[in-house]
Amino acid sequence: MKFDEFIGQLQHRLELSGTGEAVRAARATLLTLGQRIPQGNAEDLAASLPMEIKWYLTGAVHEHGQRFDWQEFVDRVSEIESADPADAAYHARVVVDLVHSLVPESDFQQLRDSLPESEDEENWRKLFEIVDAGGWGDAEEAQTGGGPQSEATDQGEGDVGD
Repeated sequence: MKFDEFIGQLQHRLELSGTGEAVRAARATLLTLGQRIPQGNAEDLAASLPMEIKWYLTGAVHEHGQRFDWQEFVDRVSEIESADPADAAYHARVVVDLVHSLVPESDFQQLRDSLPESEDEENWRKLFEIVDAGGWGDAEEAQTGGGPQSEATDQGEGDVGD
């Protein structure tokens, strides 16, 4: 996949009006993720991504392996992206799902293994919610029930910022 395709898919999935917004979402998520995970893991994950996207995980990161929790991750992504924290959290989930569709499963598992998925404040499981729901297409269908929903059946949305 080339850079334009990656950003185009991300723009479509996030329903953003411009490619610049999609680039900011990808950059914010992957730069922050690159700061959190060990350098070797970042390099492995980046190997299957377009060169420009790969840079966000590796070359743009000055210090890999920093220790911070999910909430700090969301705060950093939000600040870099200049987005509301709830939007930034959702964008990060979609970016990670797109990355999941492009990289070998062993490299993605290495990412998961480097982020604690416990029930406490470290809970990185939230980053993988779309992946765990079967990926973007399946998660979208699960949210909407596969078609238009009447107001009577609308269950409402949970808090996506946590």
